Amino acid sequence: MGRHSAQQNKEPQTETPLERLSSALESDMEAVNALILRHMDSPVEMIPKVAAYLIAAGGKRIRPLLTLAGTTIYGGDITRAQALAACVEFIHTATLLHDDVVDESTERRGRKTANLVFGNQASVLVGDFLFSRAFQLMTADGSLDILRILSGASAVIAQGEVMQLAATGNPDISLDNYLEIIKAKTAALFAAACEIAPVIAGASSEQAEAMAEYGLNLGIAFQIADDALDYAADREKLGKKTGDDFREGKITAPVIFALQNADDEERTFWYRVLKDHIQTEEDLETARTLFARHNALEQSLDLARAYGEKARLALAEAPDHPLRPLLDELVTFTVERRH
Repeated sequence: MGRHSAQQNKEPQTETPLERLSSALESDMEAVNALILRHMDSPVEMIPKVAAYLIAAGGKRIRPLLTLAGTTIYGGDITRAQALAACVEFIHTATLLHDDVVDESTERRGRKTANLVFGNQASVLVGDFLFSRAFQLMTADGSLDILRILSGASAVIAQGEVMQLAATGNPDISLDNYLEIIKAKTAALFAAACEIAPVIAGASSEQAEAMAEYGLNLGIAFQIADDALDYAADREKLGKKTGDDFREGKITAPVIFALQNADDEERTFWYRVLKDHIQTEEDLETARTLFARHNALEQSLDLARAYGEKARLALAEAPDHPLRPLLDELVTFTVERRH
């Protein structure tokens, strides 16, 4: 009987911290999803069709969940948080639509990308529409601080994408360059999604800064882990083809670590496949072999863990609340996940 009870108690632990956070905020996320559906509506038929194609495909919804969780922890107005969480998801979705066009991607969340289904023009223009909707939601909230944070993040994300485009195919970029790119293109929105929560609650600027620091470091850890997963993950669980970064010539943490101690022959390989973009079918497997030789994936995850620890330290400044341990566990999940 005792053993059976222990097993029963363990069953809920099979859920990830992200799933438990989603469950805890289920009714709020339902309200967010309803707002998303309402605000992506348009008399121009193509707009809701393209937006719904990507949004209906799901995704982790981690950014709006961070806004909802932070607002709950700080005791802010959850109705405002719901609208701003929808705004955060619109910004994220707009960047995905644009990214897939720039990267010429063919698969996202286990389905063909919107640009492949509807064309590049439709994807770019609907992404623009979603950015516009996000700004309408920001201004409807009425807080200049919120507008400053989210509009600032939107500008930084765009700069990050341009920085990444400029760095593509350049094996000489440093780890610092890489970190600067991912801070802008990924972590900025994580930081903004977290920072607005104390602002909604009228908390101090120090508390807002601490939550922004949590989000920034979580976002950096998330992207480094994602870049490692592109070479190591199970394709079906990841929801996209693995090795996309390699095929696109992106210089990510695993490549940088593999290059640090590469011999002449290995450097010639990396310059051929990434800079000259001359690739054969066997080259991706060769890259994985070089990663194993130089422990590049584990070094990448160690770097992600270091940023995860910074996120934890910043989170310790938040008020004591049942959701705070889940945000702490989310850090580990972000780094150690396999999809």
